Amino acid sequence: MDRFSALKAFTRVVEAGSFTRAADSLNMPNATLSKTIQQLEAHLGVSLLQRTTRRITVTPEGREYYEKARCLLEDTEEIDASFNTARNKPKGHLRIAIGGSTACDVLIPLLADFMTSSPDIRIDLQVADKPADLISGNIDCAIRGGPMEDSTLIARKIGEATLVTCATPGYLQRYGTPASPDELHHGHRLISYLSPASGRAFPFRFTRHGVSTELKTEPHLGINESNAHIAAGEAGLGIVQTFTYSLKPALASGELVEILSARARPLSFHVVYARHRHVPPRLRVFIDWLAAVFPAAVQG
Repeated sequence: MDRFSALKAFTRVVEAGSFTRAADSLNMPNATLSKTIQQLEAHLGVSLLQRTTRRITVTPEGREYYEKARCLLEDTEEIDASFNTARNKPKGHLRIAIGGSTACDVLIPLLADFMTSSPDIRIDLQVADKPADLISGNIDCAIRGGPMEDSTLIARKIGEATLVTCATPGYLQRYGTPASPDELHHGHRLISYLSPASGRAFPFRFTRHGVSTELKTEPHLGINESNAHIAAGEAGLGIVQTFTYSLKPALASGELVEILSARARPLSFHVVYARHRHVPPRLRVFIDWLAAVFPAAVQG
């Protein structure tokens, strides 16, 4: 048994919460991974995991072993990284979770710059609006907008984005232009963004007399994917509210028209990542780059 490989295999199983997901991420057959863990347990003389047909549970001994193994692996990676950093060439595999419209309208147009400056870093973009589980998904970092709810993660603010409320000229000609947020309740068709996690419609947000307000209403159309949400507004299906950075081209061309200029206060964006004693250089250089370029890209 290669004990170092066994350490990596065990920590990956704990973090993925599944032999199947861990085996996939390690490019290892499930049976080989299971045998490796069994050999490790036999070597240690303790049970690290409790297995059932539906789930695995980390034993107290397994949890203690995991914490020490993770520190050892991080120390090893830091040693390797120190030489890479000395040569100014961070390298490795970087997995990033990000929402659909933010990926399409902000990150992807900027990525060529990062990939040119860091050619030895390979990137996987996990694009989905539903917040990803960084640990079980083996994800290095996620880019998220709005309040940060998971206190177990480290969050670094990277910018602020404004929300804009708009509709097509054809819609406004047919239904009229609302003069205030209250008029949205009367005779207007609203396209709401649905939380991919809960399915609930996000309220329309405004600022009135310096006070933030939320307009909760039953949408005529609810959509839980950000690019489709934008497309529905551009198709004239109703009034849509979303981040300005996604609508800049449509607003500039006149395809969409801003209404109700009492914009809500900007929402913060953060890059979040799991707590580690050492942040891998490939992640550190990406976060620093992102913090430098993201604010200007989301302004509007």
